[in-house]
Amino acid sequence: MRFTKTVSIGVLTAAFVLTVVAGIFLAEGALHPARRLLLAIDQNRAEEMASANSADLTNVTVPANDGVILRAWNLKPQTAFGNAVVLSHGLSDNRAGTMAYAQFFLRHGYAVLMPDTRAHGISGGEIATYGIRESDDLHRWLDWLDLNEHPTCIFGFAESMGAAGLLQSLHSESRFCAVAAESPFSSFREIAYDRVGQFFHAGPGVGRIIFRPIVECAFVYAKWRYRLDFDLESPEKSVAATKVPVLLIHGQIDSNIPVRHSRKIAAGNRNVALWEVPGADHCGAIGIAPIELEKRVTEWFQQNDRAPKIQSAIRFQTAR
Repeated sequence: MRFTKTVSIGVLTAAFVLTVVAGIFLAEGALHPARRLLLAIDQNRAEEMASANSADLTNVTVPANDGVILRAWNLKPQTAFGNAVVLSHGLSDNRAGTMAYAQFFLRHGYAVLMPDTRAHGISGGEIATYGIRESDDLHRWLDWLDLNEHPTCIFGFAESMGAAGLLQSLHSESRFCAVAAESPFSSFREIAYDRVGQFFHAGPGVGRIIFRPIVECAFVYAKWRYRLDFDLESPEKSVAATKVPVLLIHGQIDSNIPVRHSRKIAAGNRNVALWEVPGADHCGAIGIAPIELEKRVTEWFQQNDRAPKIQSAIRFQTAR
């Protein structure tokens, strides 16, 4: 009996230690994503894009609230009509990953601000916080636009992790005239369940039920080690309370962040528009339906422009 009890205690202790170690590993891996540095070839491509669209490109920086230096490209077309779009890229990417979107906004006369998110590209920061600090970083960029460019309207377009950060910023940022977000997660906890399930080629139930202790340990560790409370705010909560017009875009076969995330976000605010893209995987709308994507997003922005203007000089050009 004593031997059985000792073995049981040993097994439980080992399981506890393994759970804690796995939770720490999960948290550290999520908070320290691979960094795709901005290369000279990316700068060259951006300059070529600016030239092809008769736009001026400048490199700009702003300090974040915690002192981290954030960097971006600001593109201003010669045919600009006074509105600006802030783009936000996905996890382990950089501003160069949003060039395709920047091009169609430039064609429509929008000035475009393309930041590297903290801990990405050549912006500062050691950890990605999935919207907790990134949402405040967006406030700094809007401050910069207001001070330097004085746009009539500021819009936001983002994908994946950037989309979650953009939506989460809406809990305290009302300066956006409208935003469009592709493939956002509804909450960090919900996507954590997905990630654990995906590791085992299974659904979120595996993370939510079987491996929940590991997920809980990861959340506790992130709160203790980095002072990050991922349950405090979420895209779902922020959108539910915002008055900023929101267009959600999500591929129906998204294997990275399932479409149910956008459905959950949209369910909390009846004014949110949701376009589910048939046949599109993660952030795949621009590959599956580039013309429709450009049309839907630019029309969404135009209908929510606080000072609509007739843009007879700007001609709609279909994506190639």
